[in-house]
Amino acid sequence: MNKLWTASFLSACVGNFLLFFAFYLLIPIFPLYLIDTFDASKSLVGLVLSSYTLAALFVRPVAGFLLDLFPRKPQYLIAFLLFVLTFIGYPLVTTVNLFLIIRILHGTSFGFVTTAGNSLVVDILPASRRGEGLGFFGVANNLAMVVGPMTSLLMHEKEMDYKLIFYLSIISGLLGFVFASMIKVHKPFESNKERIRGFDRFFLFKGFKAGVSLLLTGIPYGMFTTYLAIYGKELGIDVGLGLFFSLLAVGLVFSRLFSGKMVDRGKLNKAIEYGLFISVTGLFLLASLHRLNDYNHLLVNVLFLVIPVILGLGYGLIFPAFNTLFVNLAPNNRRATASSTFMTSWDLGVGTGLILGGQFADSNGGLPLAFLVGALLSLFSFVYFVKSAGPHFLRNKLR
Repeated sequence: MNKLWTASFLSACVGNFLLFFAFYLLIPIFPLYLIDTFDASKSLVGLVLSSYTLAALFVRPVAGFLLDLFPRKPQYLIAFLLFVLTFIGYPLVTTVNLFLIIRILHGTSFGFVTTAGNSLVVDILPASRRGEGLGFFGVANNLAMVVGPMTSLLMHEKEMDYKLIFYLSIISGLLGFVFASMIKVHKPFESNKERIRGFDRFFLFKGFKAGVSLLLTGIPYGMFTTYLAIYGKELGIDVGLGLFFSLLAVGLVFSRLFSGKMVDRGKLNKAIEYGLFISVTGLFLLASLHRLNDYNHLLVNVLFLVIPVILGLGYGLIFPAFNTLFVNLAPNNRRATASSTFMTSWDLGVGTGLILGGQFADSNGGLPLAFLVGALLSLFSFVYFVKSAGPHFLRNKLR
């Protein structure tokens, strides 16, 4: 049976959208919230926000192990509910230290629920359309990436209370939980009974090289998604900052229309190579805006609308292709471990980007230097994938 758009797959996509909407709703306003409410420095903002991603990073390997050992849907729903309930803590915090604790708890539940959701959707997809299905599943994230930041920045510009934004996240998460509970898994669960020793039970070592490439790509992504609002204000951008995220998602969604099919037709490596090359181009342009602003502010405003489309096209090619790459390196009873390795690599990159972005923002070079370093790391990722990680996948893939 090769039907893709089943009721369960639709429920998974809607639930995933609402989960990530709640997540992305808060990303652009957290730096502003911490600075306005607690008078935090930019480096402290980076450290506090990165705790979320780092908590998710540490829980993912354990999540992958447990999800391969026991049925996935019950674990998915428990983690989803815990993720939603943690939002309640944000309106109540009174110090940066309490905020940090809430972020760590939230990152832990986020790491588990996203690993479980990614593994669960692979279970309900037909194998012949896995790349396409994962691409559309990821579109839910991309749409949330647009609507979330756009909504919160609009609410902030209208001078609405931060607590209203937090309450909206709670409502979105609860609705997502309802849709997630509607997913039905018809395939019998294959428990991983193998006696895998050491750390390999938590990490897919065949995916190490691809993980390095993905990690390096995640660093600039963590930088620009978190510090874009601050960068835009520094540049004096006249257009709404929320529009950047809207156009980013336009590029992401458009690329998903053909990236999944490329993967299913055996062009997985090419999809990643094209995506990395396009992303590098967008990142170098982003880093150059500060210098260009001294000569032509109108051009900077135009490029500010072009760059997110370029980045969206690049990352839209990368995400589903890398996701499928890790799944294709693992046997069926280690799918969750493969998903965990994929997401752990990404989280490590994004978390590093959050910390580095904050450090660079407080340095003499500022955010332009941060984005330049990110572009160079992404360029290295491209070369490394073409020369090493890509050929390694072709030699070791199972399907």
